[in-house]
Amino acid sequence: MIRIIPDVLDADGVAKLRSILDAADWVDGNETSGPQAALAKRNQQLPELGEAAAEAGRFVLDALGRSPLFIAAALPLKIYPPYFNRYAGGESFGDHIDNAIRMRRGSEFRMRSDLSATLFLADPDSYEGGGLVVEGFSDAPGIKLPAGHMVLYPATTVHRVEPVTSGTRVASFFWIQSMVRDQGQRNLLFDLDMGVQGAATALGQGDATVVRLTGVYHNLLRRWADS
Repeated sequence: MIRIIPDVLDADGVAKLRSILDAADWVDGNETSGPQAALAKRNQQLPELGEAAAEAGRFVLDALGRSPLFIAAALPLKIYPPYFNRYAGGESFGDHIDNAIRMRRGSEFRMRSDLSATLFLADPDSYEGGGLVVEGFSDAPGIKLPAGHMVLYPATTVHRVEPVTSGTRVASFFWIQSMVRDQGQRNLLFDLDMGVQGAATALGQGDATVVRLTGVYHNLLRRWADS
């Protein structure tokens, strides 16, 4: 299941984040690639352990913490420190699948990748191509969202970034280990959560039906979640 999370960053937030990124030095994106990805990947990336990536990563993580829709959709247990990439001049990332286990260089941080995320940081009209194609969920020309919007998709899928033929595509990407490992269970919890919120709006938070449905949600989460 693909989830679109709109307005993770507003226009001011995008501008502030881009000011960090645009002033930074970029390197070959294969700095962090495994052997398979290196065959398909042609882009630029902020150095993983650089000050700009750390500052920009904190900015993104703070924004995610303020997004109830992201929390409901991902039920995050761990979030990998965000990476940042850009594509221009025909650069692309061919078909690949993300590593199941992500390990942070220079630390003991490691996590299972359940969900992959792309936070778009350039207006889609500012570049040609560059769509995110997720096998089984989207077709060419792929997903291109307004700056500040994010897409979540299963890390188990084969996906690619189409060639950017003009302009520059800028984005943040990262992975999430969910408290609920099973995608089907996660989807059911999300749908139930949205239904509970809708019922609460219509009937009031204290309505007996809303209270009972809220209990069902939390009891399922208690049954399925790891923490």
